[in-house]
Amino acid sequence: MRSSFRAVSSVVLAGLFLAGCSSAPTVSSAITSAPSSESGVGGGEGPGRAIAVGVGPQSTYTVQKQPPAGSCHFRYEKGEPLEDPACTPGAVSPAVTQVNLKSTICRKGGYSSGIRPSTSVTGREKTLNAASYGYKGPMGDAEYDHLISLQLGGDPNDARNLWVEPPDPGHKAGGGVNNLKDPVETKLHTAVCAGKVTLTAAQKAIVRDWTTALSTLGLG
Repeated sequence: MRSSFRAVSSVVLAGLFLAGCSSAPTVSSAITSAPSSESGVGGGEGPGRAIAVGVGPQSTYTVQKQPPAGSCHFRYEKGEPLEDPACTPGAVSPAVTQVNLKSTICRKGGYSSGIRPSTSVTGREKTLNAASYGYKGPMGDAEYDHLISLQLGGDPNDARNLWVEPPDPGHKAGGGVNNLKDPVETKLHTAVCAGKVTLTAAQKAIVRDWTTALSTLGLG
């Protein structure tokens, strides 16, 4: 009696084990079905995390809360200052898309000037952000910079897209704003409007590292 019971039990247990195994996903299927982390703004083009989307242009801007004092840290690539990705990861404007480039950033007449926050707002934000980054130099030498520039569809006043950019190394104190990022932004804007690169590709490249954005896109 005991032997027959053991035989039946073994068969039942084996069946349950096989049933459980057949319903569990294999390692390869789990990887295949996992969501990709390489999606970017506008459907995803190449590797890179998704960029946040801000609220876009506003009729009235208010001073945005900045990261705690001393919590952000500049990085340097070949001597050039870069933002802290944890504090300034970038943010794009929902008002600018690949479809409407001709009526937004690529139109004649100055898109950026019409959506730029007033200095009464950005001046206060700049002071607070300088404390966030621990910037001690002359405020007139630092630019309160849009990581993704307005001419590349960056959000106008999202705290994630603005940082106090110090001047280039060797810059004489008190000499005013001086940096190499602005020409990079202009060249990217020209390439986007000429159809050489997509808006998303340009945004992702400058967020990844503005010093290599042009070479990354073959525009160096």
